[in-house]
Amino acid sequence: MEQFQALLLDVWREACRHIEIAASTTNIAQLLVSQMPIEWLLVRRIEQERADLETVGVGPHNRSHPLLPDRTNCSATHMTRLLAWCHRGEVTRQTKGHRLDKHLAAAIPFALEGELLIGPLLSEHRTYGLLCLLAKPRHHFTESHLQVFQALLEPFAAALENDRRLRELTALRRAAEADKQSLLRRLGRDELAETIVGIDRGLRVVMERVELVCRSDVPVLILGETGSGKEVIARAIHTRSLRATGPFLRVNCGAIPSELIDSELFGHEKGSFTGAISTRRGWFERADGGTLFLDEIGELPPAAQIRLLRVLQEGTFERVGGERSHKVKVCIIAATHRDLAAMVQQGTFREDLWYRIAVFPIVLPPLREHPEDIPALAEHFSHRAAVRFGLPPQMPSSDDMALLSAYTWPGNVRELAVVIDRAVILGEGKGLEIAKALGVTPDIGVPLPRVNGTALIPQSTAPTSLPLDVVIKQHIEDVLTATHGRVEGPHGAARLLQINPHTLRGRMRKLGVNWSKFRPGP
Repeated sequence: MEQFQALLLDVWREACRHIEIAASTTNIAQLLVSQMPIEWLLVRRIEQERADLETVGVGPHNRSHPLLPDRTNCSATHMTRLLAWCHRGEVTRQTKGHRLDKHLAAAIPFALEGELLIGPLLSEHRTYGLLCLLAKPRHHFTESHLQVFQALLEPFAAALENDRRLRELTALRRAAEADKQSLLRRLGRDELAETIVGIDRGLRVVMERVELVCRSDVPVLILGETGSGKEVIARAIHTRSLRATGPFLRVNCGAIPSELIDSELFGHEKGSFTGAISTRRGWFERADGGTLFLDEIGELPPAAQIRLLRVLQEGTFERVGGERSHKVKVCIIAATHRDLAAMVQQGTFREDLWYRIAVFPIVLPPLREHPEDIPALAEHFSHRAAVRFGLPPQMPSSDDMALLSAYTWPGNVRELAVVIDRAVILGEGKGLEIAKALGVTPDIGVPLPRVNGTALIPQSTAPTSLPLDVVIKQHIEDVLTATHGRVEGPHGAARLLQINPHTLRGRMRKLGVNWSKFRPGP
């Protein structure tokens, strides 16, 4: 009995030591050779979906049995009977003159010379298999051998289940890697991490503030024009923080209907309103332990501003229709292109919320204020576009750089990325058509925005050496001319420049631009 217990312990140790069942089968067979007259030990996995059996482990030699193929097809009838036999937990013994049942004969279709023991392997997760022991020629299995064989079924079933899980994890890892590579190709990146261009030049001050705040949990407010890269900076704060392993969730406050704001941010209970067929977690719960990026926070309605203020102050909230308070630990990063200070004075944004989210403001400059980053950005976007579109990488020439540097980029980095994408497509892998992409040549391939026939992009290709404020003033006046002095509205200068009307008026006052003189006469 002690010898049997010691053998069984060694078998369990080998079954649990190796992740792959092939290695554990070979080692266990070596242990059994000294105790049983074994010629071959075979482990076969039953694949219900494919209706076949596969040999996944052999021993004591690390090679397949010469009379048994690696995979055997099985009819639906035989598969049904084979599974029923597995559930009964019977051990079948084939001796001279004894014929196997048809379902077992289908599982082991060749006439193996010698005595044979066949037992079912069945895990609690419905992983099915067969364990087969073939005796050496002119040897027989005794009752004690049969007892050892029955004890082997459980550790081999566990090893087969572990092997199944390993195969599933391997398949999931390969699928995830394929999805990652597909995503990287669509994004035009080599890595998932966001690349920040200009950290040593135009964005150096911004990145210094990012490094200051990333280790704390204080709310951060990122201020910058549309397209200047506010989300990139928010992700940089998250990835450098102690919450980097937690979730990073982005919410566009301006894209959520006002009647759904509370439900989206804080969740709702089942039956709390028409259509609430189940309980739903809001963005705050889903971001617990990580970072919640509230983009366009200036678009939040007053009621949502009050509830957001409570979460920031107390770290608790209730779901819509709920009575129980939920506590979360979330770092808030807010962003807007609007003038929140002016909105506070106008009464459209709560003053107490303004002070609460603006604990550590970061002002992200527009691209026209750090033109020294344009060459590096252009090269970065060129490489990214080439990867995305499957074209040979082409870098901008010196003439291309001159054109890009001469433009004022009202759409900021986002507009530059779009222009480079357009230039790569127009170049068809032979070069970059920057001039066409910017619309400074008459044969432009993609029409750019126009108002009343007037182009909104300056048609001069020669870079100027004028002061930046003068260039900005001229560009604003060109757009005002095209819009006939209209500042707001769908065809106004603010919309075309992708800037808040209040911000545009403030800049016009600073630069001495009188919009009324561009109005048509009576």
